[in-house]
Amino acid sequence: MSDQTLTRADLTEAVFQAVGLSRNESAQMVEDILEELCAALSRGETVKLSSFGTFAVRQKSQRMGRNPKTGDEVPIAPRRVLVFRPSHVLKAVINGQPPLQAAANGQDG
Repeated sequence: MSDQTLTRADLTEAVFQAVGLSRNESAQMVEDILEELCAALSRGETVKLSSFGTFAVRQKSQRMGRNPKTGDEVPIAPRRVLVFRPSHVLKAVINGQPPLQAAANGQDG
């Protein structure tokens, strides 16, 4: 496992190298994409990136939890949580399989 982290700067550099926009335009493109993703998720919409995965917001109801230190029961407030479901193509890439194998089976996820 790698201990490196992909950052916005890394994404900007990748766009700069691949598309040929200026670094400022590449940075703005990355920011615009991330802002649109955040806005859609905050509205409760599902975001599907083909061959990558699906981001969705789920509503969790109130429940009783337990403080592990004291053992006391405490209410956990209702909240919205972000969930990610990777596509079959992404799973194949992560597991070292050719991504075309999963896509050819119609498993774009």
